[in-house]
This record gives sequence, C-alpha cells and structure tokens, in this order.
Amino acid sequence: MGDSNLLFTWDHYSVTDLVSFFVCIIILAAYHLWIRLKVRKDPAYTVQAINRVARTAWVETMMAAGKPDVISVQTLRNSTMAATFLASTAVLLIIGVMTLTAQADKLGSTWHALNAFGAKDPQLFIVKIILLLLDLFTVFFSFTLAIRVFNHVGYMINVPYLLNHKAISPQHVAEHLNRAGNYYSIGMRAFYFIVPLVFWFFGPHFMLVATVVLTLVLYRVDRAPRVLAQDYRSE
Repeated sequence: MGDSNLLFTWDHYSVTDLVSFFVCIIILAAYHLWIRLKVRKDPAYTVQAINRVARTAWVETMMAAGKPDVISVQTLRNSTMAATFLASTAVLLIIGVMTLTAQADKLGSTWHALNAFGAKDPQLFIVKIILLLLDLFTVFFSFTLAIRVFNHVGYMINVPYLLNHKAISPQHVAEHLNRAGNYYSIGMRAFYFIVPLVFWFFGPHFMLVATVVLTLVLYRVDRAPRVLAQDYRSE
C-alpha cells in the first residue's frame, strides 16, 4: 500500500490517526451545533448569550451619563490588555511549535513512547504540527481583531449621547462591543482546541479522550448558572 509519492505511508496506523482526528472534529462540531440549537430555543442557556445582554446594558449606562467616564475607558483597557496578553502568548507558542518542525526526526521516539495505536511516520508528525499552527494562528488573529474593535469602542462610547449620532447610538456601540466579545470567545475556544491537538502527538487514543473531556469542560463553561438564567428569563 505504500507509495513514495504520497504524503505518508498508508497503513492501518495512519488510518487510525486520521479516523480519530475526524471523529474528534465531529464530536466538537456536534457539540457546538447542539449549543446553537439550545440557544435558539432558550437565549439564557449559555453564559455567552447573557454576557451579550450585560455588555449592551453596560454600554447604554455609560453613554447615558452624557459625558466621558473613566470607568468605561478603564474597563475597555482591561479587556484590551487581556486580549493583548493572550495574542502575545499565541505568538510565543507559534515560535515554540515552529522549532519542533526542525526536530521532528529527533523528537519522534519521545513523542511516540506511548503511541501504541497510531502512526509514527515523521511526515504525519509534520501534519500534526501544521494543524497545531493553524489553530494558534486562529488564536492570534481572533485576539488581534478583538483588540482592534475594543479600540474603536473606546472612541465611540465617549461620544455624548445627547448629540444623537445615528451611527454612534448605544445600540451601534453595543453591537461593536459584542463583536469584540465574539472575537475574544473564538480566540479562547481555539486555545481550548490546542489540548486535543497536543495529545494527538502522543497517540490518537489520547486525542479522543482529551476531546471527550474537553467537551464536558466546555459544557460546564458555556452553561449559564441556573440563578442567572432564571433572572434573565424573568426580565
């Protein structure tokens, strides 16, 4: 079955790796689809949906003051600093992962010490590194986009509400802030996805276990507390 023109030698170990990878994708995709359907039926089901309402209320409160407020600037600066730190962390991780590409042949025996079911082909190892890099670049660009929008909101939120700017109404500013929050959430989610990708280096069975555990953790993170959800529904 081997062919030197293929990316790597196709054997049952390679098939096990690829099947495990696609199963993990299906698990995560099914979870996020299920969460989306639950939010459509119950907008208070996830903490992200409630955070959108909270951010909208915060913008309306800050702009209703009618004058620039240091609280809004400080809050946005904290969000920007957090996104900057996480984007910088992604860059450092990208540099670290890049060094692995030059040492794939040397580190292969170490990474595959517990790999009893998956392929040990060095070229498949490079594929794993590329997928990990793609995830890290998603992290980086998501947080940099969040920083960009947070900066725009910093200018918009201090425009006096009494000027009645149609394009800088509280609703428009809140939409921009929620957009930044969405980019931030995507970056954090991509950070979480690093876990199964890293465990894939040790073997496909580790990646499957990590994906199942990650899905359970994501559910705990995404699910809004019952008290908070009840208060939201009462309004």
